Amino acid sequence: MSSVIEQTLARQRENFAKGATRGYEFRAEQIKKIPAWIHAHEQEIYDALYADLNKSPFECYATEIGIVLDEVKCTLKHLHAWMRPQRAKTPITQFPSRCFRISEPYGVVLIMSPWNYPFQLALAPLVGALAAGNCAVVKPSAYAPHTSQLLARMIQEIYPDWLVSVVEGGREQNAELLQQRFDYIFFTGSVNVGKTVMRAAAEHLTPVTLELGGKSPCIVDETADIRLAARRIVWGKFLNAGQTCVAPDYLLVQDIVKDRLVAAMKKEIRRQFGKEPLENKDYPKIINEKHYERLKGLMLDAEILAGGHASDTTLKIEPTLLDRVHGEHPVMKEEVFGPLFPILTFNRIEEAVAFVNRREKPLALYLFTKSPENERLVLSRTSSGGGCVNDVVVHLATSHMPFGGVGASGMGSYHGEQSFRTFSHQKSIMKKALWLDIPLRYPPYGKASLSLLRKIQK
Repeated sequence: MSSVIEQTLARQRENFAKGATRGYEFRAEQIKKIPAWIHAHEQEIYDALYADLNKSPFECYATEIGIVLDEVKCTLKHLHAWMRPQRAKTPITQFPSRCFRISEPYGVVLIMSPWNYPFQLALAPLVGALAAGNCAVVKPSAYAPHTSQLLARMIQEIYPDWLVSVVEGGREQNAELLQQRFDYIFFTGSVNVGKTVMRAAAEHLTPVTLELGGKSPCIVDETADIRLAARRIVWGKFLNAGQTCVAPDYLLVQDIVKDRLVAAMKKEIRRQFGKEPLENKDYPKIINEKHYERLKGLMLDAEILAGGHASDTTLKIEPTLLDRVHGEHPVMKEEVFGPLFPILTFNRIEEAVAFVNRREKPLALYLFTKSPENERLVLSRTSSGGGCVNDVVVHLATSHMPFGGVGASGMGSYHGEQSFRTFSHQKSIMKKALWLDIPLRYPPYGKASLSLLRKIQK
């Protein structure tokens, strides 16, 4: 007997094969349902995110709801143009003909979303999948149960399950989904689970986008605006209590300005989160006890310059600055994904570049500098998914640039037009004319055929 998941996939494939999702009007209509539901249930979204992560309404809107609405707005504005066939040049050897590319949907896609931004990272890819004309199965994270339940209700209320379906649950449901044949898989999460997803996809030769993470460095040189750098770094690092894939993971500061930067960051932590961050009702908590205990373990054998306190009751950990950390310290062996900030120093900018390059390619790289030479050096000699100069995190909050990783931090990208391209197969077509058929390409080839072909292709 087939499972519920198999039955759902069969219905989606049947309706996709009928062409139900292909038209522009249909796609646009489905995408418009998302902001309508959000506006009608905004408080419920706040409540779910607060229950899962203790997020404030402002942080919910800025990092979850607002980004989804921006994706919808951008997509609806440009979708008609994105769907048009794209003309391409035709080689002279194929005269007379016309070349163009058609963006066609893959079919039935799987979107696996994480717990740290559970609303945004489920719906932003879904916008791209629907824009491209696909059917979709959305798998929210079981670690954010309240948001998972909200997403399941939302999708059930606005879409038939033959178009979009939500599968809730944990590892058992993940394993069953990955046994199925999808036409595309979009995964956001950890590197280890990403490897599992890629192995499962290989069984069916299913293309994948992997949005992973890694240790994103933040480099501050002696020319930086120290006060502003501290303010922006503290905000980006401790946003969502550090549970952000593009949060600065460790700090590389030029030794001559380290003390000034640390002092400025301490002031900013107090200004942004108060004297007692654990009592701040707007300060997020760690998602669960497993990650809470992992983070407490990473503080061992390091000097705590600020913070360091934790609450076993609320699962909150103060914004914490760690000193006397070296490249082999446990906190430098894995992505922190929490409010711990290891601090390392360098003397020359080339040392910072070499330190970054000895590690896996990060999802993001941040540089604070006023030096054009240092900016050119760092950007040209390091590789990362993306990043900022003189800011952190905000490069992903736009629908006008693709966002994604490279190497161990992921593959593929999305946001805005790139989301549409990610969930579309680019089909290349050459249409030949019937009024002329040049005999040169057909055998038997005469003595002059090769010489003529070379002249044509020059």
